[in-house]
Amino acid sequence: MKLREWEERYRSGEQVFETPVPLVVKIAERLPPGQALDLACGAGRNAIYLAGRGWRVTAVDGSETAIRILRERARSRGVTVDARLADLLRGGFLIAPDAFDLICDSYYLQRDLFPAIKAGVRPGGVVIAIVHLADPHETQGTPKRACPGELRTFFEGWRILHDYEGAPGESCHKRAVAEIAAQRPVVS
Repeated sequence: MKLREWEERYRSGEQVFETPVPLVVKIAERLPPGQALDLACGAGRNAIYLAGRGWRVTAVDGSETAIRILRERARSRGVTVDARLADLLRGGFLIAPDAFDLICDSYYLQRDLFPAIKAGVRPGGVVIAIVHLADPHETQGTPKRACPGELRTFFEGWRILHDYEGAPGESCHKRAVAEIAAQRPVVS
């Protein structure tokens, strides 16, 4: 989907969800608040949730409308989110190494971003990634959808806290998903 189509979806309210992603809630409840990054954050449902729990959150999206909505919602809820407009696909945001305790990537697949995501989490930090799965006949996946088992291959050698493929856990998504929460090893 092109950025202008996302802009229209945010303007129409179609993609403005209030409730954070269930996996983000499940994992964040286990972690002490720290520095979080929400990639492809949309209107900020995860970023606002995390900020409300005491996290220092940087949220990034390529949609001006989504970032505007996120800033308005954060302000109205009395939380602080460092909301940044950047096109991830074109390298508009660089993830600093060892900078975050938690990185969330919900419903956004950009395969070449995973090395930076993994490097951006501090040792002991967690990555939460959720992507849509390709249809069964798309055995190699698609540019926007992973093939079965693909998401977990990005986290070999990491401690897997959650790994799921199947029906989405949210009614706003109809397509099958792959979910993972993985903790970066601590090197002693």
